Amino acid sequence: MSARVAALAEKFLREAPLTQQLGLRFGDTRIDVRSNSAALVAKLRDYYRDFLGEGGIADIEVAAIEREAVDIGLPLAPKTPEPGKRKIKEEFLDLPDGRVVRKRLTGLVCLFGGGLNLIVGPCIANDNQIVNFINNRYIERLIKRGCLLFHASGVAVGEQGLTLAGFAGMGKSTLALHIMRHGTDFVSNDRMMVERDTEGLVMHGLPKMPRVNPGTVLHNDSLGPVIPADERERFLAMPAEELWDLEHKYDAFIDECFGPDRFRIRCRMKALVLLNWRREKAPLSIARVDLTARRDLMPAFMKELGLFFEMDAETRGRDMSEGAYLAMLGDCPVYELSGGVDFEAAAVFCKNLLAP
Repeated sequence: MSARVAALAEKFLREAPLTQQLGLRFGDTRIDVRSNSAALVAKLRDYYRDFLGEGGIADIEVAAIEREAVDIGLPLAPKTPEPGKRKIKEEFLDLPDGRVVRKRLTGLVCLFGGGLNLIVGPCIANDNQIVNFINNRYIERLIKRGCLLFHASGVAVGEQGLTLAGFAGMGKSTLALHIMRHGTDFVSNDRMMVERDTEGLVMHGLPKMPRVNPGTVLHNDSLGPVIPADERERFLAMPAEELWDLEHKYDAFIDECFGPDRFRIRCRMKALVLLNWRREKAPLSIARVDLTARRDLMPAFMKELGLFFEMDAETRGRDMSEGAYLAMLGDCPVYELSGGVDFEAAAVFCKNLLAP
């Protein structure tokens, strides 16, 4: 195919000068975001309020063009939904110099490859997807330098952190926010990149606010600012089971709920905690496990790279198998939480794990 990502991007960039700029710093990575929309940059500046970082040479450059949804006229293939899901959310096409991904519901088109990162379409109305695109560029950078991707949340005390994972619907983000009530810092909501250096494991989170359901908010007093009072009353009247399964999410800004300077995205990894509990009246059970003998727990935290990762020749040869995860974790303590769901008891256990 003669089409190229760079040529497609050049056409959009000619039509929309990028006059607005935002500098971000995620750990040791500086990101430069440019746009034709002051409103979008203002939204992103507020969202990334804890990660602003103007000045210096950018490690990652991202462009976001606000305009109506576009049809790029290329034969995009649907992305097969994850197991247990039916809805097709994205379609994509690989070109010689990168990849094109289109969000079916919003019409946003993402172009990336060879250092080019561009998202085009109704960005302001879908700023959460712009956040995801920026964060995915950061994930890609860390994976390419040797990290493995975990489907996990994380909290920390001082320089020591816990990576929290679990099977679908187990409540890893809810647990992280319960642990936050005990004075920890927040590290990440849904993705963790883990690498090993000469001193042990390092966990890298994402600057993405936890997206919580009403049930999580109602059972955590610290999350009071998340839901308006009138909506809170409606949710309080719902049965517990219905509330648990409700697909209605809110952004929980860490500074608004727990105070300033409580969000970090890098620390040492002290342990991995896996949620494998059930919604039933049974005591919580906590046990240290050996993953080499409990391979059934591996899917709880292993995560495929997905559509928003540029698989270059070097990365294509990387080992991202179960064996690679086991080797990465090495002698890292791993705990399984089974039995009945008990967020508060689990939070106390996790806080004690982080005690000096």
